[in-house]
Amino acid sequence: TFPYPVYAAWAAAYKAETGAAVNYQSIGSGAGVRQIRAGTVDFGATDRPLKAADLAKAGLVQWPQVMGALVAVYNLPGIGAGELVLDGATLAGIYLGKIRHWRDPAIRALNPALDLPDRAIGVVRRSDGAGTTFLFTDYLSRVSAEWRSGPGAGTAVEWPVGVGARGNEGVAANVQQTRYAIGYVEHAIARHARLSYAALRNRAGRIVRPEAASIRSAAAHADW
Repeated sequence: TFPYPVYAAWAAAYKAETGAAVNYQSIGSGAGVRQIRAGTVDFGATDRPLKAADLAKAGLVQWPQVMGALVAVYNLPGIGAGELVLDGATLAGIYLGKIRHWRDPAIRALNPALDLPDRAIGVVRRSDGAGTTFLFTDYLSRVSAEWRSGPGAGTAVEWPVGVGARGNEGVAANVQQTRYAIGYVEHAIARHARLSYAALRNRAGRIVRPEAASIRSAAAHADW
């Protein structure tokens, strides 16, 4: 579901040019990988790099197709996009169920000027097998030893807390409809749903907002 917006745009342009339709269904990485392995579809997509041995065994090839950004999104009345600041440890604490309130000291320390609501945090996460979940949990495993030794990284993990939703679209819709909720989705989907997304404090202590320039910079400095 992560690259669905661009695949849908490409399919529409291709059909307008050639008359040929490409039917790409946004069903989640787990289902997509199962279907391509079974030969019921012509191609599938996942955010997670598959192991070379598994690809060879199934007679498949995988390559980088598009690049996107994963963002933490929230529904906090009066707090707009990029205004809420989080860091890796705090985000891990929220999804571990250890930080349960928007006025928790860890969140307040990062946002001294914000009028944070006196409300419990509504945690939203994926219920289906998802490459987007792999990206998110891989990040949490890198920034939190407790997460790494607990739920760990994967397309599906044992979530300590949260309400499940299917697909990036499902998480976006749930956060959109639920006040005081937080979730994780692909950047373009967050923008399309007009969701507010958090800025993150990085390892260097800088506050980084998910914008075109910072996303391009992250990709340019990634170790591929």
